[in-house]
Amino acid sequence: MAVIIYFQDILNKEDFIKQSQVIQGIFCKSGRKAVFTGLIEEMGIVREIITGVQSRILKVSTQKIAGEVSTGDSVAVNGVCLTVTRHEKDSFEADVMAETLKKSNLGNLKLGDRVNLEAALRAGDRLGGHFVSGHVDGVGVIRKKYFQDVASVMEIEAPSEVMQVTVPQGSIAVDGVSLTVVKCLERSFFVSLVPHTQVSTILGYKKIGDEVNLEADLIGRHIAYFMRKFKKAQQQESLTRELLSANGFFEGLFGK
Repeated sequence: MAVIIYFQDILNKEDFIKQSQVIQGIFCKSGRKAVFTGLIEEMGIVREIITGVQSRILKVSTQKIAGEVSTGDSVAVNGVCLTVTRHEKDSFEADVMAETLKKSNLGNLKLGDRVNLEAALRAGDRLGGHFVSGHVDGVGVIRKKYFQDVASVMEIEAPSEVMQVTVPQGSIAVDGVSLTVVKCLERSFFVSLVPHTQVSTILGYKKIGDEVNLEADLIGRHIAYFMRKFKKAQQQESLTRELLSANGFFEGLFGK
């Protein structure tokens, strides 16, 4: 919160309140507070897809999460925060709106596809990854995939808005998985998957050319936002007596 306090004089009141809320409690599109860790609890299977005019309903079978969530709870599906609309002991359903389909890879899902699943963090839960909001920043494409000893290394091409806030040794969520950035290039970055991640998430099944949901590090994203505001404020000259005088505003007012 020190970053917010430092920049609160730069932002207008509305912006300050909005950004403070974002950092203090991440809001899913349902309006419910939810935050995730990027540690995948299990892989689910897409069992049914009901396609609307501009939306979808997904039914996902699970072994664990469906029995722990209630209607209205938040679940990250491939890193996208969705709201449970119906659940049974071994499956749950969620609506996917047009905006989510446009900004994520959920529109590419087919029957039988595996998906990464994580239920929202509860008070008292251990935070083992990093803060993940479930709001995807963009879709990346796997350009390279190779093994380095037991690690699976991926090069992922990412949109410019993601690369601007991605740094080496920083965190990033790839299809909801919390990973450490190994290296950054101009238009792509590298991540390394340990054997556990390879077998317990869908990233182990991804191929070159596949799309992945990307969410940049939450803290880095908001620091970048504040810095843009700060830079803009610095570029705007303050209205001072000296500035007015230099531009002839006082000429003839006091006589010479």
